[in-house]
Amino acid sequence: MADNFNYTYDYSGEDEICDSGNAVKFSSFAIPIFFSVVITLSLTGNILVLVILALYENMKSLTNIFILNLALSDLVFTAGLPFWAVYHVLGWVLSKRLCQVVTFIFFIGFYSSILFLTIMTIYRYLAVVHPHLDMDRHRVSSGIIVSVILWGVSVGAAMPYFLHSSVHVIYHSDRESFACEIGDSLWKTIGIYQQNIFFLVAFGVMTFCYTQILLKITRTRSHTKSRAVRLIFSIVTVFFAGWVPYNIVIFLRMLADHLIAPFDTCDARNNLEYAFAVSRLVAFSHCCLNPIFYAFVGVTFRGHLKSLLHRMFVKVQ
Repeated sequence: MADNFNYTYDYSGEDEICDSGNAVKFSSFAIPIFFSVVITLSLTGNILVLVILALYENMKSLTNIFILNLALSDLVFTAGLPFWAVYHVLGWVLSKRLCQVVTFIFFIGFYSSILFLTIMTIYRYLAVVHPHLDMDRHRVSSGIIVSVILWGVSVGAAMPYFLHSSVHVIYHSDRESFACEIGDSLWKTIGIYQQNIFFLVAFGVMTFCYTQILLKITRTRSHTKSRAVRLIFSIVTVFFAGWVPYNIVIFLRMLADHLIAPFDTCDARNNLEYAFAVSRLVAFSHCCLNPIFYAFVGVTFRGHLKSLLHRMFVKVQ
C-alpha cells in the first residue's frame, strides 16, 4: 500500500539507520516488471468484461450489476499501480497533492474490490442456500442502491489516506529520496488496523457463505454442481492465499515500526521487507485474477467472449 513503501528505517532515539539495501534492490527490480504484467492483464480482462456486459448482457441482473462494479473497482485499483511501479525506481517525484489523490484513488479501488467480492458472495449464498427468497424483486434498484452504498463506504475508508498522506524525506545510507506515505504514526496504525479489519470481516463472511453453499450443493451429484464446487474452492483458495500473507506481514511491520521484539533488529526488519514485497505482489494481482474467476469461467461469458473475438477477427479480415 502507499503508506508502506519505505526504503530505510530510522530507529527513534538511536543514531543508527537500518538500511534495507538488498530488499530495496529486489523491489525496484521485481515490482515494476510484475506490476507491468498485472496492469496489462487487468486492463485487458476488466475492459473485456465491461464490453461484454455492454454488448451481450442484460443489466437487470444483480449478478451483472455486481460484476460491472467489481470490474470498475479493479480498474480503479489498477490506476494506482503505474505510480507505485515508478515509485520503486525513482522514489516519489510528483507533488504532495498528486500523492494524496493517487493514494486516495488507489485505496478506493482496494476497499471497493473487497466489498464487491463480499456482496457477490452474499448474493450467491442467498440464491443457493435460500432459493425461496424473492431475489428478483426490485433487483435493478436494489443493485444500484447497494452499489452506491458500497462505493460510499469505500470512499469513506480511503479518506484518511487523502487527508494524511504527504511527501516525506527518506534517508538512505548514501542518499536521500522522497516517499508518499502517511507521516503520522497514529493514522498509519489506524490505516493498518482498518485494512486488517476489512479483510477479516470479508474473509469471515466469504468462508461462512461458501461453506454453506458447498454443504447445499454437495447434497446433489450433478456435473454442473461438481464444477461449481471446484470453482468455489478455487475462489476461496485464491482469496486466502493472496490476502492472508499480506495482511499478516503489514501487521508485523507495524510492530517493527514500534520496535516491538522480536522485530526490533535490522535483520528482522529486512526479512519483513522481503516478505512484504513478495506478499504484496501476490495480493495486488487480484485485480487481474477477478475477471477470470468471476466472469470468464462462466459458460455464458465464455460464449460471449468467443462471439466478440470472432466479430473482431472478421472485421480485421
